[in-house]
Amino acid sequence: MVLLSAGTSGVGSFMQLVGVLLIFVFVLALTYLTTRWIANYQKVQGEHKNLRVLETIRIANNKYVQLVEAGEEYLVIAVGKDEAHLLTVLTREQLKVGPQETNDFAGKNAGETFGDVLQKLREHLPKNRQKND
Repeated sequence: MVLLSAGTSGVGSFMQLVGVLLIFVFVLALTYLTTRWIANYQKVQGEHKNLRVLETIRIANNKYVQLVEAGEEYLVIAVGKDEAHLLTVLTREQLKVGPQETNDFAGKNAGETFGDVLQKLREHLPKNRQKND
């Protein structure tokens, strides 16, 4: 009788583990699908807006300068913790890079490879002097 109850509790524990794992996988899948749905919804909503932030530069803690496309104008604004101030209005001709070419993740040397950067670093480092014996 003791062996029978020990075997039953082992099977019961295994079934509880399988049940918890199934619930965990279900919650993960539901979270993934919900996140994708919300991302697609926000993407569609953002495409039909007249305002778009092209660039953001942090100048101090909680203070930024942003370039915002508002219809045909480009606004440079200073954004703080509780305020925003218009600095200037730019035209398309005054921008260095057109709005279609801007990329928040690309720097000014985005086309450089690691080998190019390493070569530039080697050129700036002092040469090792070889000792003549």
